[in-house]
Amino acid sequence: MKLVDGRPESTEGRLDKEIRVYDFLDSLGVKYQRVDHEAAMTMEACEEIDRTLSEGVDSGVAICKNLFLCNRQETDFYLLLMPGDKPFKTKYLSAQIGSSRLSFAKPEYMERYLDITPGSVSVMGLMNDKDNKVRLLIDEDVLQQEYFACHPCINTSSLRFRTADLVEKVIPAFGHEPVIVILMQA
Repeated sequence: MKLVDGRPESTEGRLDKEIRVYDFLDSLGVKYQRVDHEAAMTMEACEEIDRTLSEGVDSGVAICKNLFLCNRQETDFYLLLMPGDKPFKTKYLSAQIGSSRLSFAKPEYMERYLDITPGSVSVMGLMNDKDNKVRLLIDEDVLQQEYFACHPCINTSSLRFRTADLVEKVIPAFGHEPVIVILMQA
């Protein structure tokens, strides 16, 4: 597993939605590094990937859990970015966003709004949410790291770029105003 600069040299065998992520980042002038790997479906499977993404970075990389949530009525949808090692408790989040009874949203909503399948959830999916159906929630701890890591809408590659670029370039280009939340440690 090797960290490389920028997009793949060849797009052969890669999905259009992955290539759209590279096009999007390149159009914003965001410098990023990429590691290709086997499908990473769980946080445990991401440990080796995390070590690779953290190479050469003293100040830390925010390796996130990306949770796609909804209210009980399935009318409000949320993408929560939180540290991978932090436990998720809905009670700490619900009050902050004014929505009770949060649960994981069904895969069909994830595909409809973000063009992402389970195991590939990523902030980059917001580039596909042109109607702003999904609210972006970011745990404050994610923003404390110098670098941010995510999938490019597929779980066979991972990206690393500066958290400042996420906040100053990427999120504004999505047109989604983030809500900063504070999730408590267990």
